[in-house]
Amino acid sequence: MNKKALFIIPPERFNEDELFHPKKALESAGHQVTIASTKTGEIIGDYKEKTTAEVIFSDVSATDYDVIAVIGGSGTNDHLWPNQELLNYLKQTHEQKVLLTGICAGAVTVAKTGLLSGRQATCYPVDVQMNGLKENNVQYVEQHVVAHSDIITGDGPDGAKAFGEKLVEVLR
Repeated sequence: MNKKALFIIPPERFNEDELFHPKKALESAGHQVTIASTKTGEIIGDYKEKTTAEVIFSDVSATDYDVIAVIGGSGTNDHLWPNQELLNYLKQTHEQKVLLTGICAGAVTVAKTGLLSGRQATCYPVDVQMNGLKENNVQYVEQHVVAHSDIITGDGPDGAKAFGEKLVEVLR
């Protein structure tokens, strides 16, 4: 059965590996991936590759999807971490029993909701991100993917393929 994923990226400077590797894994398994942001249209990544945000995340219902993934990149820190509308959307996603995931800076975005408080997660191993977990009472774990039954986090570009494989596995 085909499942649907919503990948939320920043409006600029998303990480290409963190978007494209999991997207390819899901699409290869027959699932549909929709790219969302805080604006629609062309978005340029950290390394100048481009993608198109088809929808604004707040214009779609999380319950229309089987998984919501917050993708990292240098723009995530600037645009998604402080976005209270997004943090509320992610909390609602979790309350509605939709699988919530984040990779790299996207994992820190998920942590900022408070939903990972007292739990383990991973992110890219740089101080700003590890401190972002710690500030939200989340224990950093150095591995590519940390999977709970309701929330999955990935560490970054090096773990992007493993993150995608984990999403495919749980959507079976």
